[in-house]
Amino acid sequence: MISLQNVLSHELIGLDVLVVAASNPTHIGVNGCIIDETKNMFAVKTAQGTKQIPKRHSIFRLNLPEGRIVEIDGSVISLAPEKRINLQIKRGYHNGTKHRIERPGS
Repeated sequence: MISLQNVLSHELIGLDVLVVAASNPTHIGVNGCIIDETKNMFAVKTAQGTKQIPKRHSIFRLNLPEGRIVEIDGSVISLAPEKRINLQIKRGYHNGTKHRIERPGS
């Protein structure tokens, strides 16, 4: 089961996502469901259709099934999904980039 502890090495397809920051301003605010993932991109199904969002230079807010919310720097997960299984992240920081984990209502 996906949790705050294993989210970076877990399957992300099927999770609801919101792009909270991006180098391309048109990507900010895109929300929907992740329907596909490659090394460098997420395909997000939105009300306006499918959007391709690059992982690098983007911050994603994911809604986990248990109701928690986590923000992830896409640069950290810019690798093939099958290679993320062995990814080990120190709690809170990775390569100087902070990842914030929120509780519902915070």
